[in-house]
Amino acid sequence: MLAKILENLRRQQSRFSFGSTAAIITSLALMVGLDTETNAKISIIGGILVIGLADNIADSFGVHLFYQESERIAPREIIVSTIFNFIVRIIVSLIFVLLIWLLPLRIAILSSIVWGFALLSLTSYMAAKSRGGRPLLAILLHLLIASIVILLSQLVGDLLIGRFNI
Repeated sequence: MLAKILENLRRQQSRFSFGSTAAIITSLALMVGLDTETNAKISIIGGILVIGLADNIADSFGVHLFYQESERIAPREIIVSTIFNFIVRIIVSLIFVLLIWLLPLRIAILSSIVWGFALLSLTSYMAAKSRGGRPLLAILLHLLIASIVILLSQLVGDLLIGRFNI
């Protein structure tokens, strides 16, 4: 009985980790990449909403197909995983939208990065612990990957703005 409860908790944590990690990194990269644009606040909010829905639906569908075709998991489990992934990503994206909407842009972006990195650290920690891995190593690796994606997005945004004098 305890083993079944622990396995169920591990599955729930795995669903949360997958959806939230993708939403965090994508949203932060989008914010930093579009920050140099004129009228950035509305562009960032629109971008997060579009990506939050389009990328979310694509990834949720991918998770659904992955489980269905390769893992041979029960159909109910597949549906629950797909819905849970979708909901987690929407919630994370909407929190970023609220930060951008309610705060001055510079503070909103910095707050989003801090919040995103804290959430990413927490999910990395929980995932590493559930697998018996090394949490600090997982946290550092995931924060490094997120930092690289964010920096590359800023570089692309700066290059486009400089190239096209927007």
